[in-house]
Amino acid sequence: MTAPSSPRPAEVDLDEQGRILVPDTCTPVPPQRIREHLERHLRIPAWASDIYVYVHGWRTPPSTATQTAARLLRQALDLRSARPARYPGVTAGYRPWSVVVRWPSSSLPSLKGYRRIRDRAHAMSAPGVGQAPYVLAHLLGYLDDRRANPASPSVLANRSGQYLHLMGHSFGGRFLCEAVQRAAERPPRPPVLGWSTPRDPRQPFTVDSMLIFQMAAPRDAFTRHFPTLFPCEENPGAPLRGPLVLTHSRWDRATGFWHLRAEGATGIGHSGVGAAPVPQFTTRLLPTEAVYPQQALDHRIVNVDAGWLYRGGRHTRLAPAGAHSDFQRAESAHLLLTLAERSR
Repeated sequence: MTAPSSPRPAEVDLDEQGRILVPDTCTPVPPQRIREHLERHLRIPAWASDIYVYVHGWRTPPSTATQTAARLLRQALDLRSARPARYPGVTAGYRPWSVVVRWPSSSLPSLKGYRRIRDRAHAMSAPGVGQAPYVLAHLLGYLDDRRANPASPSVLANRSGQYLHLMGHSFGGRFLCEAVQRAAERPPRPPVLGWSTPRDPRQPFTVDSMLIFQMAAPRDAFTRHFPTLFPCEENPGAPLRGPLVLTHSRWDRATGFWHLRAEGATGIGHSGVGAAPVPQFTTRLLPTEAVYPQQALDHRIVNVDAGWLYRGGRHTRLAPAGAHSDFQRAESAHLLLTLAERSR
């Protein structure tokens, strides 16, 4: 089936408590009817080869969030069309489709505004209060259940399948980490091929890659806030089979200056991941003409230094957020497409 030239992303809106809303209303969907709601309003197109779930960050209007996801995937398609030999893993086809999760992130560009949205993001995910992780985990489980399994014999015979990728920005990365960490167990799925990390049969679904731009979280978040995201003797970890890739730039004032004032230290988006429960690897964001070595990406956590590119323009470098949102570039799409290609 042929994909549209510019497929419009699907949209899922959350309120301040993390509850999914009925489209074009402020009415939350009751928890017991979420699956029915997704069945009615979120149909995975048969033509899609790669499904992306994108969650935006601080001070992002809903329409801008949708445009950002669409633009990154359009850039990825353009890169593949221009240099197909650079992405051999997707020679059989790359037809991305995205689901954009939108939440109320607007505030003044100030310390008070940053703290307000930080506290809201926390409240939307807090146990017993916020429903965002539950809703997102439900969404991911639904998408995994409905996608064509890329490891099934019939799909392999056709050299096609549907892969599930997560993409976040700023506080959106925190929501995604909460969601995959809290995912409830379901019957095991067959494995998918590509990354060296084997699939754990105890997992509810498989995420093939996870890319977070300029994450607004403490550098030790993976030991302090997400202790069960990675496997250990006590638990199987989150259903993340591919790498967790995080960009950072010292020109990001939101996770640098504002995070320092609000939290007492710079954040991941400024300085990269600090303490972590698993080994991590640091590499550099590459230009579109360079190929990422497999050994640079095939790790549990990959820090990508994008400071040479994510610098902001003349008018944004000294703005409150600095280069916090300067990730909408072809080089970012190159990284995104490479992760999809290596998931095969």
